[in-house]
Amino acid sequence: EQQLARRKKYTHTPNSATSMENKENSKEKNNPTSTEDEQPVVKYGGIKAMPYVLGNETFEKLGTVGSSTNLAVYLTSVFNMKGVSATTLINVFIGTTNLTPLVGAFLCDTYFGRYKTLGFSSVCSFLGMTILMLTAAITSLHPPKCAPGSECVGPNTWQMTFLLSGFVFLIIGAGGIRPCNLAFGADQFNPNTESGKRGLASFFNWYYFTFTFAVMVSVTGVVYVQSDVSWAIGLGIPALLMLFSCITFFVGTYIYVIVKPEGSPLTSVAQVIVAAIKKRGLKQPDNPAFSLFNYVPPKTINTRLSLTGQFRCLDKAAIITPEDKINFDGSPANPWRLCSIQQVEEVKCLVRIIPIWASAIIYHIPLIQQQTYAVFQALQLDRRIVESSNFRVPAATYIIFTMITLTFWIPLYDRIIVPFVQKITGKDGGFTLLQRMGIGIVLAVLCMAVSGVVEGQRRHIALTKPTLGIAPKGGTISSMSSYWLVPQLALAGLSEGFNYISQIEFYYKQFPENMRSIAGSSFFAGLALSNYLSGFLVSIVHQISSNSKYGDWLPDDLNKGRLDYFYYVISALGVLNFVYFLFCAKWYRYKGSDDGSIEMVKEGKGSSKHM
Repeated sequence: EQQLARRKKYTHTPNSATSMENKENSKEKNNPTSTEDEQPVVKYGGIKAMPYVLGNETFEKLGTVGSSTNLAVYLTSVFNMKGVSATTLINVFIGTTNLTPLVGAFLCDTYFGRYKTLGFSSVCSFLGMTILMLTAAITSLHPPKCAPGSECVGPNTWQMTFLLSGFVFLIIGAGGIRPCNLAFGADQFNPNTESGKRGLASFFNWYYFTFTFAVMVSVTGVVYVQSDVSWAIGLGIPALLMLFSCITFFVGTYIYVIVKPEGSPLTSVAQVIVAAIKKRGLKQPDNPAFSLFNYVPPKTINTRLSLTGQFRCLDKAAIITPEDKINFDGSPANPWRLCSIQQVEEVKCLVRIIPIWASAIIYHIPLIQQQTYAVFQALQLDRRIVESSNFRVPAATYIIFTMITLTFWIPLYDRIIVPFVQKITGKDGGFTLLQRMGIGIVLAVLCMAVSGVVEGQRRHIALTKPTLGIAPKGGTISSMSSYWLVPQLALAGLSEGFNYISQIEFYYKQFPENMRSIAGSSFFAGLALSNYLSGFLVSIVHQISSNSKYGDWLPDDLNKGRLDYFYYVISALGVLNFVYFLFCAKWYRYKGSDDGSIEMVKEGKGSSKHM
């Protein structure tokens, strides 16, 4: 009778035992061949679903990336915004698009599931791109073109409101697409079969290939149409591509495996914090490995974690008191008062990650400048491919050198450098994840230093030698070749190759397995705060330098400012951030490592007991 009661308690939520038994009997009558443990057969779409998922991703990136890259030029040339105002708006916009994936991941895991989230977000992105296209196509939705020799008229309240409404739709779209697209594609393959594993590996390869292809086409072809043909057509193409993205996604509906949401894993985190606060007055046990509550759900996907000595205050959540009740299956009756060692250690994983994650906020700032002020630099450089040509490369297209560097560097690093370093260090991958992240931070500092040197030389040539005319946003064009931007952009690509990839892998491996959607969003959250901080720095430097005797560092005409000084300030911040990162990396303990764990051995005895 006790075994029967335990089985009923475990397999059903606490309710009326009689009613549950009646439901089970009713189920057996309707389906005599069913058994208690029978699970519905999942028919995986596999390779058949790949074209629809990848098509949605490819069209979405083709539509949004090029427009985002060229946004600085659009705001200053069509909406007649000042360079500082445009840069600040772009930083806030990009920052918010990188922050909303955290919200999207939570809503997806808790309420809606990946399919509904992706579908809704794709439609929102289409609406956002359509609104942007209308701001360029309809004359009344943007300010009049600047007349030579007269002051430019900025956007009015209605025009800015309509523009910002397009940004809002794009932000909502990014919040759902970024955390869900890759995971939704992975849902289509059976991880328990060899064909499913091979298909999943193939999917990841094709995913990153189509992503890189879409970005490169977008920052060249789409940007060229926007800058040199027509902004209305150039923004209409991304809107049309986003429509194709929506259609492609919904066409594959009957092939998809649609996984239902299972609830937010953050609930467990909240339970540990609440329980630790309730028991904050209790004394730490002398032998915590044997005194604390140690229960692991039988069907958990998370790695079993040992008790560690860091953040001992959280261990109090697992102290068993007379008031705590335990169910027949071993789980706590009140999970908001008693938590297991496993839950506590998962929260400790998150706490350890936070300082490393915080270092990425400063790290991203140098790379963000390559998407804004590097574009403004290109506008006041000689962008001709050869001196005898009249064709000028669009300013926003130069970002492609970052991607080209990354494209060539990854296979070189994987095939040549890693095996060589692996022989020396004896570590898988040659370097640890934190070492690779540290190298990326150093390269970002060098990127800013080189950017400062190049800008100083560009300004010197523009002021002392013959110029090539007037830039679209004002100021003379230096005769210095725009190809001098390549070194700083290449360093940015190398920095991304070390830090971006290892940072994403770090979150994926160090977060508990049931929080991987949140882990993927953590990278974008750090990038979001970097954009906000970058916008704050631009505003502060602009205000302070404008009131100094040396003049504004960041005017619309870069020849009248000192952008190179701004770059050196960011480089100095990067050096301080690197020192901070070294301390954090030395203190960090990888998830599941034996270093720092408390052995579950009784004092004075050699036997161990696993609870």
